[in-house]
Amino acid sequence: MRVSQFFISTLKEAPSEAELPSHRLMLRAGYIRKLSSGLYTWMPLGLRVLRKVEAVVREEMDRSGGIELLMPAVQPAELWQETGRWEVFGPQMLKIKDRHNNQFCFGPTHEEVITDIARREVKSYRQLPLNFYQIQTKFRDEVRPRFGVMRAREFVMKDAYSFHSSFESLEQTYAVMHATYSRIFTRLGLQFRAVAADTGAIGGSGSHEFHVLADSGEDALAFCPDSDYAANVELAEAVAPAVARSLGTQELQKVITPGQKTIEEVAAFFNTPAQSVLKAIAVMTHENEFVLILLRGDHQLNEVKASKVLGEFRFASEEDVHRNMNCRTGYIGPVNAKVRVLADRAAAAMSDFICGANDDGFHFSGANFGRDAHLDEANVHDLRNVVAGDVSPDGKGTLELCRGIEVGHIFQLRTKYSEALQATYLDENGKAQVMEMGCYGIGVSRIVAAAIEQNFDERGITLPAGMAPFQVAIAPIGIKKSEAVRNAAEQLYSELTAAGIEVLLDDRDERPGVMFADLELIGIPHRIVIGDRSLKEGKVEYQGRKDEAAQAVALQDVSKLVQSKL
Repeated sequence: MRVSQFFISTLKEAPSEAELPSHRLMLRAGYIRKLSSGLYTWMPLGLRVLRKVEAVVREEMDRSGGIELLMPAVQPAELWQETGRWEVFGPQMLKIKDRHNNQFCFGPTHEEVITDIARREVKSYRQLPLNFYQIQTKFRDEVRPRFGVMRAREFVMKDAYSFHSSFESLEQTYAVMHATYSRIFTRLGLQFRAVAADTGAIGGSGSHEFHVLADSGEDALAFCPDSDYAANVELAEAVAPAVARSLGTQELQKVITPGQKTIEEVAAFFNTPAQSVLKAIAVMTHENEFVLILLRGDHQLNEVKASKVLGEFRFASEEDVHRNMNCRTGYIGPVNAKVRVLADRAAAAMSDFICGANDDGFHFSGANFGRDAHLDEANVHDLRNVVAGDVSPDGKGTLELCRGIEVGHIFQLRTKYSEALQATYLDENGKAQVMEMGCYGIGVSRIVAAAIEQNFDERGITLPAGMAPFQVAIAPIGIKKSEAVRNAAEQLYSELTAAGIEVLLDDRDERPGVMFADLELIGIPHRIVIGDRSLKEGKVEYQGRKDEAAQAVALQDVSKLVQSKL
């Protein structure tokens, strides 16, 4: 491809709202252009990258036995009403009406549509298992679209759905898809980790997320370097302390603590570490019950874990706290509390702790469960986020934390949707049975941004060769002025193109600095510079995108050199 026949639109500076490196660089390199909040046009350079990701995904899905189809982006409300998700999916769903006042949505996902296909088309166990997939545009009305295509409202997704006559068959396909995803991200040259995850709004039983490792990642991941254990922090189990709660040795004392509300303030006031302070968090359940959740002062509440115990909940307002505890937030605690109390495992193991006295401006020191505060063992649960140094749940070491960008998620849906939509088949005995289901998603457009988060430097994008918009760039200096440079560039361009290499020939009449800056910014992994001075010696300059310096190579050898590196 010649630059004169292509379209490159680079920027020296990114818009101020671009926060992440990938967002800034995709805008500066001309990969994307913003249309509206969370809506982006994929420009020619970016689209080449996106299509390369799609190609790898498609090849590996086909290799795994997946069957490609394409479902409508607009879906009728009736299907979602059958599964009960029309009202509960939330404001992320964009609902629309046609001219006949019929309700539809712009599909955020396609469980309902694919299950409708299965219930219409699949009649016998002999047709199972099946694994359908599509690569298609989705729309989710994010409350705060940000980070460019990382969290856009409209995005490209590969979603697959499998149907089975048994759970054993589902498990087999689930394992195949786990391996398929690992191959996809390996082929794309990404550093990634698969972690056990919560099933969330999609539902089902087993679930794994695939994360591209990056400091800018929104998700915290826990892993054990001494074993294969890895999980999203939302799911990672905080193992109960190995040592039982010791008997208290201190007397309960009520201490005046004016203005000391936060854990940090209280710990400093008592000159003690935060882990000696009991944190009390007030919440209201969906049934409007007031509940105290107790954590060790240095730990953070895991809302996903708490919701599995309490169901849907919200944090209590000051009004809720005053009505139920007759004091302000910051001074609440379990001593003499007449409300339901839940405790994290680590909090339940505390003794001689400091806690709120349920009296404004006062805390207790020397508090203990049993003697001063009742705690039913049935109300002790894993309610916190794990921290680095915690014992690994598999018992094979301690946990470390890293951050990741979720780019893939696989689920064992089981029968959640097939039961709701009555997707059945006839078994060997002619009896109707409900199909088992799996679901497997990859954020195709998100992968591009996630890859850039792993592959950039101060000059621009440094994507792996398998994802880069072009594999090789030819930068002829003075192409309009020098016939020798022009002829050498054209000859090399033809030779590399004939070898099946994707080449970008910068045939603009630009200064070398402008050419080099653009080619480095847009992320082409190999560059060949042709100039009169080097040609007089029969040489050109080759430089890899991550190389510190260029090297002189004989013109007749440079094609073989590049091909060997590719």
